[in-house]
Amino acid sequence: MAATQAPVAHRAMDGRRFLLSGSLDFSAPFTSVVELTVAGRPHEFTAGSVGLVDDLAAALGATDFDEVLSYQGGTLMTTRVRSHDAQIRLDEDRLVAAWRGRRYCFLTQIYGATTNDLLAMLRTLRIVEHDDGLVVQPNARAGSRFAAAAAVIKEVPGLGLLDMTPLTAERTRQLPTWRGLATGAGELFRDTLSDGRPYFVLAATDTWVTVLPLADTTVDQVPELVGRLRVQTAR
Repeated sequence: MAATQAPVAHRAMDGRRFLLSGSLDFSAPFTSVVELTVAGRPHEFTAGSVGLVDDLAAALGATDFDEVLSYQGGTLMTTRVRSHDAQIRLDEDRLVAAWRGRRYCFLTQIYGATTNDLLAMLRTLRIVEHDDGLVVQPNARAGSRFAAAAAVIKEVPGLGLLDMTPLTAERTRQLPTWRGLATGAGELFRDTLSDGRPYFVLAATDTWVTVLPLADTTVDQVPELVGRLRVQTAR
């Protein structure tokens, strides 16, 4: 694995930065996910490098974008996706929207919405592109706010998929009652998903990290690899 001495910075969509360092491979791209409430309605945004738009849109069933607009220093693209769930006999009509900047992008979707509905929602947000990530800044006076802290998600070869959020008092109360394994990165806990797969929770100094082992992960090596990791948040 590559040795990384200088911290690698990834900026979440709420502006918080996660700094990663240690003798691990941090070369993979990252994504950030955040949920906002606009006029009482929840909206989820996913941000990442510019190429992420095409992958996410395809996963949602969008093969191409119908409308392209210049918006807040980038390009706003929209398309409509219609689908039918035969099991529950439900027709879905979703407006899929992507904003693409110089290095980063985000994607969101709204059920049963028009382009005007989308623009009304986006006008409550300011989009700011940084060298280390994309930020959306809600305007409380316009009726928008963060519903929760944004997460940064990143694959680290050999270790797994990291899902990072701030370590809050509420998160601390969710930790198991038993003591975890002490590592150089923080206290590590192991648990099991509903399908039987193992996962880990790392309580670092100021960061909550969920570690989901992937195909190239040797589960028994996770504690040793986590011990190489250093993660902290910054503004």
